[in-house]
Amino acid sequence: MSGIVFAIPGDIDAPTGGYGYDRRLLREWGEAGIAARHLALPGSFPFPTKADLVATERLLAATAPDDVLLVDGLAYGAFPEALAARFADRSVALVHHPLALETGHSPEAAEALRRSETSALRHAHAIAVTSPATKLTLEAEFGAPADKIAVAIPGTDPAPRAKGSERGETLQLLAVGSLIPRKGYGVLVEALAAIADRPWTLAIAGSPDHAPATAAELQDVIARAGLADRIVLTGGVGTDRLAQLYDEADLFVMSSLYEGYGMVLTEALARGLPIVTTLSGAGAEALPDAASLKVPPRDAAALAKALARLIDAPAERRQRADAAWAAAGNLPRWSETARIVAQACLRDGGRKVG
Repeated sequence: MSGIVFAIPGDIDAPTGGYGYDRRLLREWGEAGIAARHLALPGSFPFPTKADLVATERLLAATAPDDVLLVDGLAYGAFPEALAARFADRSVALVHHPLALETGHSPEAAEALRRSETSALRHAHAIAVTSPATKLTLEAEFGAPADKIAVAIPGTDPAPRAKGSERGETLQLLAVGSLIPRKGYGVLVEALAAIADRPWTLAIAGSPDHAPATAAELQDVIARAGLADRIVLTGGVGTDRLAQLYDEADLFVMSSLYEGYGMVLTEALARGLPIVTTLSGAGAEALPDAASLKVPPRDAAALAKALARLIDAPAERRQRADAAWAAAGNLPRWSETARIVAQACLRDGGRKVG
């Protein structure tokens, strides 16, 4: 095989965890001398128009016949079976999390996505996933063979330890992720409304562009709770601004209903932040218990109790922050993540990676 063509729908520069993972693979491969290039697919996936499906097939067909086609799951899971079958001998699916499990779909849309992803994955030459939990899900619910799936956990960059807000008793809470239903921000606001007597503020760093109705509803929920002066929606932010937000945070919170992995958790861990998270994915399950408090998804009362506990207990916060910082040195690095995905793509082409 001559190299990897990484087919990604939509705007690769969008500030989401999935696109960030994709960007980092391309960067790491470039630095490692692995031949790889980005192929932009139409942005209508996972609900492509007929015209966009025709355009997608044309774009894939125009690649060299010995290129590996690594297709981001946002597109691959929505491929009609005929399209997936045409490129079966050289396609690799990168599944961040199954499309049918995205929060907010109608039952009919979720079932259609489950059918399309199941049939498409049957034709994938190989599959890369971002967590062991996603591998198990693809095996159990989508019929994907275990020996065809490689697990490439997101890497984490070394980072300086967060300084904190240094604002006395008022804690700066931070949540990071697009304003989409799956992130559970409505549950987080409900939890914070229950502990409004505590000294806290919250910044939510995430783009509203992927689900504008959800973003507008979140603003209304915040206003109705009387928390508009304590919760800031920063919108999508760049790398430097995000680093500043992590540095100024005293406590990190993730309220997601479901995550394939949850990269923001390891980003927070890398900065030595104590964490309150829902048990919504492999990243939360893998967090050291000494560094975090974990609660069930959708449980606003449990989330409120965990947040209040750490807000009220400075000594416990410091202890959990120290545990997070100690664990940061053992986090996987992006070079290894990229090597695993490249190996899944190129292992049958006579090339050894790493």
